[in-house]
Amino acid sequence: MPYRAPVDDIRFILTHVVGFDQLSQTDRFAEATPDTTAQILTEAGKLCEEVLSPLQRSGDTHPARLENGVVRTSPGFAEGYRAIAEGGWTAISAPPDHGGMGLPQTLGMAVNEMLSGACLSLQLCPLLTFGAIEALTHHASADLQALYLPRLISGEWSGTMNLTEPQAGSDVGALRTTAQPNGDGTYAIKGQKIYISWGDGDFLDNVVHLVLARLPDAPAGTKGISLFLVPRNIPDENGAPGARNGVRVVSLEHKMGLHGSPTAVMEYDDATGWMIGAPNKGMAAMFTMMNNARLGVGIQGIGVAQAALTHALAHARDRVQGKTPVQDGSGAIIDHADVRRMLATMRAEVFAARAIALSCAVSIDMQAATGAADWAVRAAFLTPIAKAYGTDTGIEVAQTAMQVQGGMGYIEETGAAQFLRDVRVTAIYEGTNGIQAMDLAGRKLMDGGEAAWRLLAEVEQTAEQARPLLPDLAERVWDAAESLRETTEWMLTQDMTQRFAGAVPFLRGWARVLGGQAHLAAALAEGGTGPRTALARVFVDRLLPEHAAALTQARAGADALYALSDDDFAA
Repeated sequence: MPYRAPVDDIRFILTHVVGFDQLSQTDRFAEATPDTTAQILTEAGKLCEEVLSPLQRSGDTHPARLENGVVRTSPGFAEGYRAIAEGGWTAISAPPDHGGMGLPQTLGMAVNEMLSGACLSLQLCPLLTFGAIEALTHHASADLQALYLPRLISGEWSGTMNLTEPQAGSDVGALRTTAQPNGDGTYAIKGQKIYISWGDGDFLDNVVHLVLARLPDAPAGTKGISLFLVPRNIPDENGAPGARNGVRVVSLEHKMGLHGSPTAVMEYDDATGWMIGAPNKGMAAMFTMMNNARLGVGIQGIGVAQAALTHALAHARDRVQGKTPVQDGSGAIIDHADVRRMLATMRAEVFAARAIALSCAVSIDMQAATGAADWAVRAAFLTPIAKAYGTDTGIEVAQTAMQVQGGMGYIEETGAAQFLRDVRVTAIYEGTNGIQAMDLAGRKLMDGGEAAWRLLAEVEQTAEQARPLLPDLAERVWDAAESLRETTEWMLTQDMTQRFAGAVPFLRGWARVLGGQAHLAAALAEGGTGPRTALARVFVDRLLPEHAAALTQARAGADALYALSDDDFAA
């Protein structure tokens, strides 16, 4: 089944659910008009459907490989990447001073969702470049910006993020890569990094690695980490890729999925690097890139979920099996109640996750346009929810899509299993979903719950607006928000161990309530009758009630978990 870009759904959410119109009322994003937005989304959808989607299976069946030190990419990926770069899709939200369009990140995220759904393995390459652009824009010197940003924004060069080492995964402070001053403003970078997505590729003119490393005598832990720009090829006096730097791909990881995306083990052997930001302040600079990537990864999960849903829907419409309750129907399995339940659930989850992610993106853009701290706080609170719920939705929908297709879903040639294999890692990288949940229950509540109360007030405002038209749905969303308020208040009274024991269901509770709000807003915009209202009832009737169980788990605490000894976990 060819990929179908969800242009109409994205436009509806931007227009009626997340307040995208606020952006065009600011000076910074005055050009983000409805017409411009529609044109960009339509053209991106065509690119994804016609050019990138056919590469999905190619990347899986013909993986990237390391051959005599050269990373050979999957058939068609060079042409696909060229179409992305030449179409200006790497420049949407990049700064105009260096060749970008300067449009809202929200639009860039919407385009990235479609790129992810069409071919996630290839989309990873520009996604990481977007993050590198963000980090350099905020932290690099003017000279480095002038040299590197135009080439990254144009897509001539790509970017990577180098954090993880064999002994330093989530505990980044344990890294051992070193940076010795060369005496000329550059540094000699030495060490090894693992799990580096798109560490190299045979169609990339240059690769710009952002590498975390330690200066001599740097403090221990994260306080002693600095960030360095290390190009694969050192630019010559004209800015063209020159001499090969002391960095190479040692090997490529053999992964469960994403076979078309080369995930490299990188060796830095006195490679020349330039510091980004201040000494020992690398984590602050890297977090600029990581926060961008966290939302971007949530968007990836949603993109794959959409593609898996489309794939399952096509099968359900075509597959004739058994007797259905629909008179004069085709006999296709879409007419069976349980199949319809699975499809409706997938559709409702994708809509909710998409709305939460785009709402987060709008907050990021509004903060950039207005400088208002409240928008930054809102974006920060929504980011872990968008990342975790978006990727969980990708996994759950991909799995349910296989179930819809029955035995055929388990056959590799149909492509159904690839969605699940590809998307599974998104719940792990850029901070596992457990870490996202701990961030929500810990750091994001350090304001005493102020950001949480503001979001809950938004939910209850939507419920109040919907009461005259949809009183039953409005009441249930309101009640769920109140239950979430009580659990958040409980969290604020607990120490971190107690909070962390229930952090994952706490985040899921937030996703359920915010998803209910999004569906309620959609039903309200439709006038209370029609397909979006019917979908809202699916979410509120079938999925929103899960918030109660999630919040009960969130308040269960840690005592019973620690009452079990290590040996007690063994049968």
